[in-house]
Amino acid sequence: MTPIDDIEQRPIDAQAASWFTRNRNNPSRETRKAFAQWRQTPEHARAYRQFEQLWDDLASLKQASQPVPLPVRRAPRWRPALAAAAALLCALLVGNLGAPSQVFHERLAASHEMRNLRLPDGSQLYVNAQTQLRLEFSAEQRLIHLERGQLYIEVAPDKERPLYVDAGNARVRVVGTAFDLRRGQRELVVSVAHGQVAFETPGERQPPSLLGAGERISYDPARGTLTRQALGEQPVADWRDGHVSFRNRELASLIDELGLYRQQPILLADPNLGHYQVSGNLDVHDPDALLNALPALLPVKTTLLADGRMRIEQRQK
Repeated sequence: MTPIDDIEQRPIDAQAASWFTRNRNNPSRETRKAFAQWRQTPEHARAYRQFEQLWDDLASLKQASQPVPLPVRRAPRWRPALAAAAALLCALLVGNLGAPSQVFHERLAASHEMRNLRLPDGSQLYVNAQTQLRLEFSAEQRLIHLERGQLYIEVAPDKERPLYVDAGNARVRVVGTAFDLRRGQRELVVSVAHGQVAFETPGERQPPSLLGAGERISYDPARGTLTRQALGEQPVADWRDGHVSFRNRELASLIDELGLYRQQPILLADPNLGHYQVSGNLDVHDPDALLNALPALLPVKTTLLADGRMRIEQRQK
């Protein structure tokens, strides 16, 4: 398969990104001819114009002395290849600046938007709704600061540069693996799809925990406790498909995750209610459907308050 054949196996937005890169590097006559033929398709031409527009949007980086955020464009959920194109474009610009390292800043507003990014090292990053993070990638390090929310990442192997994810007073270290990390108000949860990760809490006197495929660890920062479990048949990061399945989940943990998909908080009238265990499925685009179904699953009642908050209290017998 030729390099040009390989391009055509990718999504259209990723094809546009590849052609843009090739056209900037003194393309051969054969490459220019192939590009002209590729661009004759209206969808291809439109994708290429969008990528050129991204380049124009980020052109101000050439005069900037500090990293600036990527411009946020309103787009349909899950435009993975276009997001990847933006990441590639940022890498190209940083390279043109002659900077010694590549620093990326990504901020997501409190909305239900999800994103898929191709990182400079080849890792694939999925970012859930209402997530804030910062990426710092250079020739010396790979570092992600997860300020809140959830991510799933397929980490490109690099023994010389382990990837670290900082999440408050906890840290995950990996070389090449795939895992999910959620940082909520009540807990920090790491689930491993394949490979291994080391989970540590530097501020506490606990040795690092090594997790393998199909394992999950939940950390309660307030109590300093770790809970480890086998996932069994439970999928990792199924939120990427819009649904979350859960079995024998504590209500407090479920509410912590629901905070990603709901604008207003969920209130427990009694903290002891959080120990109830529940099983079911969550549509991430309609979290209230699950909340409204709770009285059929648990001895509780739910009340939607005037300000949009949801209150859960014990149901009277």
